[in-house]
Amino acid sequence: MFGEPRALLLLLLVPLLAAFLVMVRVRRRRLLARFGREDLVARLVRAPGAGRWALRVSLILLAATFLVLTLARPRWGQKVEEVRRQGVDVMVAIDVSASMLSEDVKPSRLARAREEVATLLSSLGGDRVGLVAFAGDSYVACPLTLDYAAAKIFMDVLDPSLIPVPGTAIASAIRKSTQAFNSREKRYKVLVLITDGEDHGADAVAAAREAAREGVVIYTLGVGTGGGSPIPLREAGGGVTGYKQDRAGRIVTSRLDPVRLAEIAEAAGGKYLPATAEGRELREIEDRIARMERRQVGSRLTITYEERYQLPLSVALIALLLDAGVGSRLFPRREKLPT
Repeated sequence: MFGEPRALLLLLLVPLLAAFLVMVRVRRRRLLARFGREDLVARLVRAPGAGRWALRVSLILLAATFLVLTLARPRWGQKVEEVRRQGVDVMVAIDVSASMLSEDVKPSRLARAREEVATLLSSLGGDRVGLVAFAGDSYVACPLTLDYAAAKIFMDVLDPSLIPVPGTAIASAIRKSTQAFNSREKRYKVLVLITDGEDHGADAVAAAREAAREGVVIYTLGVGTGGGSPIPLREAGGGVTGYKQDRAGRIVTSRLDPVRLAEIAEAAGGKYLPATAEGRELREIEDRIARMERRQVGSRLTITYEERYQLPLSVALIALLLDAGVGSRLFPRREKLPT
């Protein structure tokens, strides 16, 4: 079998190369015929005979054919290997409450949160990842998995309509994420909490301390601005029909709460990081995760084939060396010109 079978299409060029070499020889003979009699030109110009020319063309075509076979990467001989993945467990809790629709961060806080998660998933290597969505309640949208593509699919469908309970319950999200980890282990656990920090509960810091006792390190990632913005209300087509109001009829302004997020992170041995357009916070989280102690999170058997490109490459090189030897006339025939 071949590792790059599409390269075999280049074999179609070998007959074209042969035709080109024939055309070059025919044209050369016609040009030489213009200088004078054929027997005199043959004495002045030591052109290779038909036999030598046919040998050189055969060697060139042979080299071209086996170079194409080299590019196709022939492989045979199976080898079974066990591939082990080392890493930690990373749960990402995403706030999908109505306040995440605020547009003080463009295009919206929720859209920025999705971008942050997508970037984080692209940087992880060997770590299991899971997703928790939360608003007034929380649920595990994606259990811990090594399939990052599946996690991205679950992430793309997260929006406020998935959780009917309004509000923001960060403590519930922390506890739900902690339960999603392996309870028998007291390490290798990271929770990345992405939210604007608005919390309608009062025990988020207590929940963070409980998670820390289970070996969970929490990094809080704040999405939003201190100035805040109103929460848009949209129709089915996506158009803004108004803004959320309180019971007194005043427009509600949603603001980032970095103080609360910093307290949550510090209670679980982590750190609060504001979301930035440059992604500095993600690089720091990635570096911190990379420095953590890791353990085996999965293994699988893979069947690989031994690369055999060396064989056709050797044939091609030998053919080119022989062609060089024939072309350089290592053993030229000596003839004396008539006096």
